[in-house]
Amino acid sequence: MVLARKRSNSVLTNIQSIIRASWIAVSGNIFLSVLKIIAGVISGSLAVLADGIDSASDIVTSLITLFTARVMRRPPSPEYPYGYLKADTIATKALAFIIFFAGAQLAITTVHGFIEGKVREMPEMLAIYVTLVSVAGKILLSVHQFRKGKQTNSEMLKANARNMQNDVLISLAVLVGLFFTFILKMPVLDSVTALIVSVWIIKVGIQIFMQTNRDLMDGVSDKGLYQKVFKAIEKVEGAYNPHRLRIRKIGNYFMIALDIEVDSTITIQEAHKIACNTEKAIRNDMDNIFDIMIHIEPAGSCEEEEKYGVKESDLTN
Repeated sequence: MVLARKRSNSVLTNIQSIIRASWIAVSGNIFLSVLKIIAGVISGSLAVLADGIDSASDIVTSLITLFTARVMRRPPSPEYPYGYLKADTIATKALAFIIFFAGAQLAITTVHGFIEGKVREMPEMLAIYVTLVSVAGKILLSVHQFRKGKQTNSEMLKANARNMQNDVLISLAVLVGLFFTFILKMPVLDSVTALIVSVWIIKVGIQIFMQTNRDLMDGVSDKGLYQKVFKAIEKVEGAYNPHRLRIRKIGNYFMIALDIEVDSTITIQEAHKIACNTEKAIRNDMDNIFDIMIHIEPAGSCEEEEKYGVKESDLTN
């Protein structure tokens, strides 16, 4: 009961951190969006005005993380007995699509502009200053989102941070394009820079999409987690031959299931104590544990039909 209570408190604390980080992202993006829209209207720069409207989409992505965090906070139900933590993975996949299409949109716009030979106009200094402020603000927001994402192990916040980093790249590409066009008189480099940035953004979107596929398929990216579990069990007296180890992610936490063997002559109470000690040993050596399920077998038993899970020898083959 104590372990369960600690786990529940840890989950709620992390979700609360995600909610606070999402509110900061919403507030920051509202400020930057309004600032760029006002500057675009005053300076007459359609580019800055469009950038301000585009920044409004970042408000939406941050609202997605906020709504998702509130869904994750719901207690388990008969329909969702493991709770709602995997909403983090679903939201991350949605952000991956948003990032991908932002990159694709930039690529399409760049190619169209190059083919049509559109002549760029030098914006007023106010527009440039506001763009620089926006870059600084986005950097601060993305750093904060990524740091909180690492602290809470939330892929959703990390994806939102990557989305904001892409906005920084787009704004910098605009400024670099102005330099190429009006200082070096080489506008073609403006298009090349924008295309490189768009390809990078598309690549980021695909990477995040593939990572969410692995989480939804109950895959494990870090195989060292298996070794951590086996090393922890080595410290437990009376626990032998850990096998059929399965690790999967539920949101930003790990669900662990495994079999261990115990002396067949001991009592059920003694076997239960060994299982409890095994769970404690794993929790002491690993972070972000959602739950641990341990199946006890008599020493020497061999079940040939066991097909799923990992044994220690699998990691050395």
